[in-house]
Amino acid sequence: MEAILQGFQLFQAGGPVMYLLLACSLFVGYIGIERAIFYGDMDAGKAFAEQFYTQMKLRRYDQAQRLAMDGRGGLPLILQDVFQHQAGPDVKAFVEMQSGIFVAKLRRRLYYLSVIVTMAPLLGLLGTISGMIRSFSILNVQSGQAVAITGGVGEALIATAFGLCVAILALAVHSYFTQRLDRIITDMEMCFFALETMPVKAGQ
Repeated sequence: MEAILQGFQLFQAGGPVMYLLLACSLFVGYIGIERAIFYGDMDAGKAFAEQFYTQMKLRRYDQAQRLAMDGRGGLPLILQDVFQHQAGPDVKAFVEMQSGIFVAKLRRRLYYLSVIVTMAPLLGLLGTISGMIRSFSILNVQSGQAVAITGGVGEALIATAFGLCVAILALAVHSYFTQRLDRIITDMEMCFFALETMPVKAGQ
């Protein structure tokens, strides 16, 4: 209980900016959880892409279609539409449109993370500067007031430290999902390239 009380006092010592940084950290946590669930549902996995590519290159179109029908995620759904509707010569335009929509859904909210990466240290710096201004507003340095000034500067630096922690967290989450997005796009490109070998009436 005492540790919690000390932590709360330390948090309050950072000034009003700490509440903005706390909101940013909670928002980063929300985005991380929401994106993790969404990517878990939409990511078919690298193994699926490799298996589909292999089946298509071997011209086993029935097996590739069955693999797409049994697959889970955004990429199998796009491939299912290709096999079911048989876009023919327009298949390239069709998959480009569908993949663009899918990638846009994957990138949703990641922009906010990059904003927080930049904004959080600036908010921490703002809190530190405002705290130092309050500390050095003591004009008459008498007995004990020098300690008050240095103590105030130390407390003001809390905002900068917290802002950096929030930025590091946001950067880690953003980097993870960016890397995962790049891998999904690579899998999609591999599967769509294999589709170019498919005749208009696959399996017939």
